[in-house]
Amino acid sequence: MLTDQELLRYSRQILLQHVDIDGQLRLKQSRALIVGLGGLGAPVALYLAAAGVGELHLADFDTVDLTNLQRQIIHDTHSVGQTKVDSAMRRLSAINPEITLIAHRVALDADSLVCAIGAVDVVLDCSDNFSTREAVNAACVAAGKPLISGAAIRLEGQLSVFDPRRVDSPCYHCLYGHGSDTELTCSEAGVVGPLVGLVGSLQALEALKLLAGFGEPLVGRLLLIDALTTRFRELRVKRDPGCSVCGTRHG
Repeated sequence: MLTDQELLRYSRQILLQHVDIDGQLRLKQSRALIVGLGGLGAPVALYLAAAGVGELHLADFDTVDLTNLQRQIIHDTHSVGQTKVDSAMRRLSAINPEITLIAHRVALDADSLVCAIGAVDVVLDCSDNFSTREAVNAACVAAGKPLISGAAIRLEGQLSVFDPRRVDSPCYHCLYGHGSDTELTCSEAGVVGPLVGLVGSLQALEALKLLAGFGEPLVGRLLLIDALTTRFRELRVKRDPGCSVCGTRHG
């Protein structure tokens, strides 16, 4: 049950007929894995903690650098030099001491990814490189866990939800294949802070919808954001029956 303190803390959310008491209870009983605590993972973690998702698993092997602070709003100047996980846990505990935080301070390999994803209900990929995204996607497909994937660089952002529980859902590999050898990072190409905040906030929203059970998730759709002109486009994405990752899952 929800305590009186929780009813008060989440009252504005509970007022929504799509959430109500039952939805808030589902959030309290839910577990989410956030892979990466940078520009995308920062708003994801903040909003999921504030919303009352009961257990957050935080995965990042990096430490806070001064150059991160322009966009990674969960960290502050005093965090420089700390692990991003420890910095984030300090902030999240201050925002909502009612939730449980699980730390993963090392890079997740194939085996540890299986364990980490098996322990949660939803995965949010907030990483900044293709190899991690591919590994997370493959583990989510194998475990049958929904994946909310976001990306942002320069002045462009992307967002989609891949849910292997649905026969019509593509996976990340259906959409992006083997990626590109010329993939750039934010440290090479740059990025504007509010854009990663926007994409991360939308990832958090999709997670709340999946966990509380309301709305229409962004499954089979790719949202494209052009921050330069403030325009949004949506593309339909179909599952590839020949996909090497998910093609045989629903036989």
